[in-house]
Amino acid sequence: MAAAVRVRIGNITKNYVQTLLLQSHTLKIKQRVSFHKSSFLCVVGQELKMPSLSPTMSEGTIVRWLKKEGDPIAPGDVLCDIQTDKAVVSFETEEEGILAKILVREDTKDIKVGTIIALMVAEGEDWRSVEVTRSSDAASLGPSLLPSAPSPKPGTGSQEVKMPSLSPTMSEGTIVKWLKNEGDAVAPGDVLCEVQTDKAVVSFETEEEGVLAKILVQQDVKDVKVGTLIALMVAPGEDWKNVEIPSAAAPPVPSAPSPPSTPSAKTKPAATALNFGPAVRTLLEQYHLQSSDIAATGRKGKLLKEDVLKYIADKKLKPRAPKEVPPPAAPKAAAPPAAKPPKPSIVKKEGDGYSDIELTGIKKTIAKRLTESKTTIPHAYGVADCTIDKLITLRKQLKEDGVKLSVNDFVIKAVALALQHCPQVNALYNGEEVLYPVDIDVSVAVATDAGLITPIVKGADAKGLEEISANIQDLAKKARDGKLQPHEFQGGTFTVSNLGMYGVDEFSAIINPPQCGILAVGGSRLVLDGDRNPVTKMKITLSYDARAIDEEIATEFLDAVQEMLEDPSVMLLGGRRGLQEKLGF
Repeated sequence: MAAAVRVRIGNITKNYVQTLLLQSHTLKIKQRVSFHKSSFLCVVGQELKMPSLSPTMSEGTIVRWLKKEGDPIAPGDVLCDIQTDKAVVSFETEEEGILAKILVREDTKDIKVGTIIALMVAEGEDWRSVEVTRSSDAASLGPSLLPSAPSPKPGTGSQEVKMPSLSPTMSEGTIVKWLKNEGDAVAPGDVLCEVQTDKAVVSFETEEEGVLAKILVQQDVKDVKVGTLIALMVAPGEDWKNVEIPSAAAPPVPSAPSPPSTPSAKTKPAATALNFGPAVRTLLEQYHLQSSDIAATGRKGKLLKEDVLKYIADKKLKPRAPKEVPPPAAPKAAAPPAAKPPKPSIVKKEGDGYSDIELTGIKKTIAKRLTESKTTIPHAYGVADCTIDKLITLRKQLKEDGVKLSVNDFVIKAVALALQHCPQVNALYNGEEVLYPVDIDVSVAVATDAGLITPIVKGADAKGLEEISANIQDLAKKARDGKLQPHEFQGGTFTVSNLGMYGVDEFSAIINPPQCGILAVGGSRLVLDGDRNPVTKMKITLSYDARAIDEEIATEFLDAVQEMLEDPSVMLLGGRRGLQEKLGF
C-alpha cells in the first residue's frame, strides 16, 4: 500500500514539473515575439503603439492621458485623447490588464504612428518592475520620448492646471478673463476662465474638484503656449495660501515656511480629496473630519471607509449636526457680463497720419486661412439673378401671422434642400480624396468685433424655417458675445455669406477649406423686366472647388437654389420631393 502511494505521488510530481517547464518555455517564446522583458523579475510588458486614427494620419500628439500608471484597463476603456491631423480623438484599447508604464508624456508633438507610447502587464503582475530596455526595441522611441527623471511636483496635494487645447488648430491662446479668484472653491463643470483661441473665445471648464490656489498667468497675457502651467489647485481643506510654486513655472512668492516633518516608519500617506470615494466623503462630512488627519491604508495612499470607521471608533466620535447653510443672498441686479473678445488696441503715431491696430489671434488665423485657400484651391464661379417678389410677399404674410423670418433664413433653407438634391456639392476635400458627409450642416458667416466666424446650423435640411431662424439668432448672439462652444463653429459642410444688409449688390466669397463651396448673397434691388414692370432682384454667386465639383453639378445646384428662392412654396412642399416636381426631375 505504501509503495502504491509513493508511485502515485511521484507521477503527480512529475506531471506538475513538466507543466511548469512547458509554461516557462511558452512564456519565453512570447517574450521574444512581442514583449519587453524586465531584467529583474522577468515581468512581461505588452506594447501599446501610437494608433492611426484617420486615413491621413501619420503622426499625432497625446493631449491628455485618461489613465495613470497602475490603473486597471478593460476592453473599451479610453487610454488617452490624441490630436490627429483632423481633430482630437479618443484612443480606446481592446486589451485587458494594468497600465504599467507611460513612455510618451502629454503634449509631446509629432509622435509617429507605430511608436511605442506605453506598456501594459496582465492582472496580478507587478507593474512597477516593468523596465524600458535601451536596446533596438526601445531605440525607436527617440531620446525625447524615453522616460526621464520625474520633475519636482508642487506642494502636497496641489494639482497643475495647464493651458488647454480648445480647438484642433490651437497652439497658443490668451486668457481673456479669470472667472475664479484665488481661494475660490472649484467643482467639476465650473468655468475657470475664458480663453481666446485662434478661432473664438471659449470657456475653459475644469473636470476636477478643489480650491484654486494660485493664478500663474494673468489676464491679457498673449500667446500662451498650449501646455503652459497657468494655475495651481489644491484639495478642499488644504492650505491653499502656502502652495509651493514650481520654479520653472513662475517666480516664487514669499510664503510662511512650514516646519519640516520628521519621517516615521509608521507614518501613512495622507489622502487627498481626489483619492477617496463617496462613502468616505459622506462619513467625513457627517463627523466633520479632515481627510489629512486620518491614516490611509489603501493602495497608493487611498483613504478607505474602514480607515474612517476605525478612526471614529478609536476617538469615540459621534455624528455632528450639519453645518449651518447661510440663507440665499438677495438676487443681484444683473449677471456679470459674458467675456467678450478683447478689442484690438490702437497705437497712434503722431505726425504720421495713421494708427496701428494690433491684430487679434482670430484675425491672424482668418488671414492665414484665406490666403491659403485663395492660393491653393482652384476657385470656379457661377452666378444667378433671382426674382424674389414671391418670397417678399410670403415673408410679409408670415409676419402678419406673427412669424418673423429674414431673407437669409429662406436662403439657408434653400441651400440645405439644394444640397440634399445635389449631394456632390455637400463635399469636403482633404487634399487626397473627396468626402461626402451624410449630414447637411450649413455654416453662416457672422461678423464680430474680433473677426469673422462661421457658426453652424446643423441638419438644416431637416429643420423648418422658424427653427432655422431661431437657431441663427441664438448662434449669432453667442458669436458676438464670445460664448460659442467649439462644436458650434468647427465643422460644417457648406457656407453661406450674406452681405446684402451692408448694401453690397454682388460679390464672390473665398472657400472655407476643407469645404468645397460657399454661396455669396447680395442685396435686393428694384429693376425693370422685359415688360417694363418693376421686379425685385437678388444676385447669388457660387464659389466652388473645381477639383471636387464638376461644372454641371454646380450649375444644377445653383438652379435649384434659384428655383426655390423665386418660388418659396417649394420649400413648404416637402423639400426634395417638391423640388424634383418643380424642376421636372
